[in-house]
Amino acid sequence: MPSSIVRYRSLLADSARWEGFEFRADDIVISTPAKCGTTWVQMLCALLIFDRPDFPAPLDELSPWVDMCNQPIEGVRAKLAAQSHRRFIKTHTPLDGIPLRKQVTYVVVGRDPRDVAVSFEHHRVNMDYTHFLELRRQALGTDGLAESGPPPPIIADPVERFREFVRSDSLFGPPTLAGLLHHMRTAWRHRGDGNVVMVHYADLTADLSGEMRRLAAALGIPLTEGRASELAREASLDRMRARARELAPESSRENWKDTTAFFRVGGFGEWRERMDERLAAEYEARVAALAPMDVAAWTHLGRIASGIDPHA
Repeated sequence: MPSSIVRYRSLLADSARWEGFEFRADDIVISTPAKCGTTWVQMLCALLIFDRPDFPAPLDELSPWVDMCNQPIEGVRAKLAAQSHRRFIKTHTPLDGIPLRKQVTYVVVGRDPRDVAVSFEHHRVNMDYTHFLELRRQALGTDGLAESGPPPPIIADPVERFREFVRSDSLFGPPTLAGLLHHMRTAWRHRGDGNVVMVHYADLTADLSGEMRRLAAALGIPLTEGRASELAREASLDRMRARARELAPESSRENWKDTTAFFRVGGFGEWRERMDERLAAEYEARVAALAPMDVAAWTHLGRIASGIDPHA
């Protein structure tokens, strides 16, 4: 890849798969850390693009994860090249790891890192790693396996799992506090570019139809308030869970033990059970060392609750 672009690589994904990608002027790239609402925003984009809840293919085929190493990149690119609708493409790579084009819109999604940590615990238990590794072997052989190694064992103690999330310096792969704040800082540097849109999980939860109108405006898609309310109902957790086979990421590749369980009812603040006063103080100190105050506040609270609009 060009020297100005950072390569991010893990067992699951490799940002080098973007190298040489042929963009279209109206492409949408959804760039999120894992468990920040990626599928939710993909669903919103699909509803806006097709202006209806029924889509011509499963969501993971309409909006493939380019970086994921469970199928040859040539096949992914061929599917995208064959699409005649406006394309919306998924990546978990920060913006400094993918090509940036002025006429492409980049949607970056944030979420309270503490909620991400808890959500990923459930995500990891539900993922069929054995099946994924077989798909990866078929697609890539042993390329990259020596560097990545097998998934580490799950730490039994939930408090210790959370402490590892806080302390890890890893920037790519399983979510970490450092990786998530790095992703947000990278996007923050581009928030004034005009083609980067920052969306937050908490804002989607607080005002889904309003955030849908905000996203539509950024994408140049006309959307009335009434139509936004109608479409937003299709993006509720209950509706998406009912359509899990169509909407869950990588469901067409059979990556989940239970596809429906991907759409878990997760609340805010479950992390409190994993954090005593000492770990809370360590967490706050770590956040202060990793991100400026405005980035940290927006990342934890979103635009509505923090009063910080990245694009103001």
